[in-house]
Amino acid sequence: YLISFSINVGVFILLIFMFNFFSSAFANYKKLAYDFSFKDNNEQDYSLDQYKGKVILVVNVASRCGFTKQYADLQKLYDENKSKGLIIIGVPSNDFGNQEPGSNKEIKKFCETNFGITFPIMAKTNILGDTGHPFYKWVEENYGKSGVPKWNFYKVLINKSGKIEDVYSSITNPSSKKIKNKINSILQ
Repeated sequence: YLISFSINVGVFILLIFMFNFFSSAFANYKKLAYDFSFKDNNEQDYSLDQYKGKVILVVNVASRCGFTKQYADLQKLYDENKSKGLIIIGVPSNDFGNQEPGSNKEIKKFCETNFGITFPIMAKTNILGDTGHPFYKWVEENYGKSGVPKWNFYKVLINKSGKIEDVYSSITNPSSKKIKNKINSILQ
């Protein structure tokens, strides 16, 4: 009975791995991440095209979230890897629990004052629904539903080719070995 259970668990894990691998490996990619732009904190166009050949971590952020302390770990990750080609982009959103009520100016001041943030912070952006930013619709088209942020501090990792390398839930800390190891492997 135990051997049968072990085999069934092994087959189940293999199927999950294959599903996850194939869902992103065979993405259509009519566009790349570089085809998108956000509005920066001053409402100016901020094109991802300027980061061709770099690794980009896009994180939807909020100032009043239980995960807000991840700002410190994001800054540390950025400081440790920016010279190697890592860019972190914070995308404030009020879509999850109304936890980002401030203006763009207030958000920027909060990030700089409380966490010393030096990576780019965009203007407050809608992520979900019909008014959601096209970048996040592209993530869903090319990575599936698991690529759609479920809460604040959801992370989308873009490789040097402008494709989605992986996504990480809000509970996955930027300082986790999972994220650090993946970033180090694709920065090579």
